[in-house]
Amino acid sequence: MSVTVRVPAKVNVQLAVGPARPDGFHDLANVFLAVGLFDEITVTPADGLRVTCEGPDAGQVPLDRTNLAARAAIALAERYGRGPDVHVHIAKDIPVAGGMAGGSADGAGALVACDALWQTGATREELLEICAELGSDVPFSLVGGAALGVGRGERLTPLEVGGTFHWVFAMAGRGLSTPAVFREFDRLGEGRDIPAPVASRELIAALAKGDPDALAATVTNDLQPAALSLFPELAGTLATGRAAGALAALVSGSGPTTAFLVRDPESAAAVAQALVASGTCRTVRTASGPAPGATVAGR
Repeated sequence: MSVTVRVPAKVNVQLAVGPARPDGFHDLANVFLAVGLFDEITVTPADGLRVTCEGPDAGQVPLDRTNLAARAAIALAERYGRGPDVHVHIAKDIPVAGGMAGGSADGAGALVACDALWQTGATREELLEICAELGSDVPFSLVGGAALGVGRGERLTPLEVGGTFHWVFAMAGRGLSTPAVFREFDRLGEGRDIPAPVASRELIAALAKGDPDALAATVTNDLQPAALSLFPELAGTLATGRAAGALAALVSGSGPTTAFLVRDPESAAAVAQALVASGTCRTVRTASGPAPGATVAGR
């Protein structure tokens, strides 16, 4: 018997970052939107824990116990007093090291899959608690849709979305380390008074109305200057997408993927074509949101 779970990528339509806390983390006001790029996690009983991976950039995915999918299996097994004796296979379609929570998605997917395989009977609250222990973005990968994340981003409030938002994502030629981007954020902010992060009421209202123009006017990412400082070439990608008609262009999360909000699928195709032709990125994907969170897709 095996269980397969589909789990989505995310884009941060708002990422407000507060000053560094004593524990090294930052308080966030993080508005997540799940989009229709999915990893599929399949778990099968095995003699011990094993992780395999296929798909774009699979060679960059760690296959040891540092992988979030492996850590999720271990955490659930420990909670229920059993061994993590499972083969976890990851079919990647979410960009690797791209600021779209691909690793977090795999953690949430493995957790849901192992829960179903082992029939632990864990409540949703228990699963979300384990997700929060695994990483700041993992709870949202479980929930999907749209949500405001506060604290490190792990404490979620679901948000209403009144329509479909269309996006183009441009993948860069190399990755960016999330800790390095936060360190650069701290460096750039030295000597400045960084305010506590607050969610934008206007942005939340734009999501609820399903209004792409209103959303475009309110999207922000406080990590974008740090990402551009470490990876200046991203500015050319952003400019190309804007010139091709994107309503808004921003770095997705800690980057280096850049995200372009567009009006409709036709606009998405035009922006994607311009980005490919420009040579300012490695690959381009289109997707729409909101998308459902981690969902059992087969047994």
